[in-house]
Amino acid sequence: VQLQASGGGLVQPGGSLRLSCAASGNIFNINVMGWYRQAPGKQRELVATIVIGADRTTYGESVKGRFTISRDNAKNTVYLQMNSQKPEDTAVYYCNAVRPPANNYWGRGTLVTVSS
Repeated sequence: VQLQASGGGLVQPGGSLRLSCAASGNIFNINVMGWYRQAPGKQRELVATIVIGADRTTYGESVKGRFTISRDNAKNTVYLQMNSQKPEDTAVYYCNAVRPPANNYWGRGTLVTVSS
């Protein structure tokens, strides 16, 4: 499974960005996709996940109400719409895909910087 993330960049506080993650290769039975992030000096943390086929979503506490995860099955792509961004959202964002029972796939990170 290959995960290609895009959409990172510099945004001002209060602004918005949308990340995309396109999955390719052997994506059979991938049932969860999502985003995690890692800020300098901190552990990687959950941002959001979505269950493919059920549209059940999970969000990290710090992004609830501001970020929205969605998917486009036809394009095998997951999106992360980030609104009302804060400086503490600055991190490298990683796309993730899960194939049961315990196969985790990671894309290369994309840097998001929230700064004025």
